Amino acid sequence: MKDGALLGKVALVAGGTRGAGRGISIALGEKGATVYVTGRSSAKGRSDLNRPETIEETAELVTRSGGKGIPVRVDHTNEYEVKELFEKIRGEQSGRLDVLINDIWGGEHLIDWGKKFWEHDLHNGLKAVRNCIDSHLVTSRFALPFFVQNRTGLLIEITDGTDYRFRGNVYYSLVKSSLIHLAECFASELKPYGVTVLALTPGFLRSEAMLDYFKVKESNWRDAAKQDPHFLQSETPMYIGRAVACLAGDPEVKGLNGQALSTWKLSEKYDFTDIDGSRPHWGKYYEKLLNEGLVS
Repeated sequence: MKDGALLGKVALVAGGTRGAGRGISIALGEKGATVYVTGRSSAKGRSDLNRPETIEETAELVTRSGGKGIPVRVDHTNEYEVKELFEKIRGEQSGRLDVLINDIWGGEHLIDWGKKFWEHDLHNGLKAVRNCIDSHLVTSRFALPFFVQNRTGLLIEITDGTDYRFRGNVYYSLVKSSLIHLAECFASELKPYGVTVLALTPGFLRSEAMLDYFKVKESNWRDAAKQDPHFLQSETPMYIGRAVACLAGDPEVKGLNGQALSTWKLSEKYDFTDIDGSRPHWGKYYEKLLNEGLVS
């Protein structure tokens, strides 16, 4: 897809502070889009995750890449803040919104992977559900009238995985599989209005938080394989960003309505690579692990 292919398009990346959201925001900017970047971490203060990345930084990267980045601090579980966000977009963009990326998560510090459901802290588990599922519902409630009114639009639910298999933790699995079903539900309801809804997963995402977890930088990320050999199959946030940009610029994207898609399969469909020219394929790698009995 050519640079400038999304010139004049308006996108909202809800949860665009870091990770996949940042990569998606930048990739949309590279194609000329105006991108509203939202999240709780801003120059005015950090969220409870206490990460250093901010929405302002992401917005600046969008603008540097060729688009227009607009940061707006929003807690997407707060319906009043979300309503104000969409009133702002309506006023500034004359009622136009072309793309919504629901990438709100904020639950990584709430999931205890070492405990069974009955051992897990109930408050943290329920908060993880609220942070993700509730926030996506609230955001979509105020976004979808734009699409219905204009009889066009693309909504992408960012999730983990393309099916409903158990993901190792009940709360985490409930959240991520629910987003796939949410995309299916929205796709059915919105089809008569010309709106396309998809779910999209990255593979092993090499986010800022994951790099910090392994105590490496992007420049030496392969060193993390000493701790986890699977990390060699990881992908940068720009990989899913390029996947989203291709979907947003595809005039035939309606043909994918309701599907749960992956970065690795879209890289084959649209012929894009990660920033280093590689084409990570987590699907093939995971299937190999399954065949060898190394995962279940």
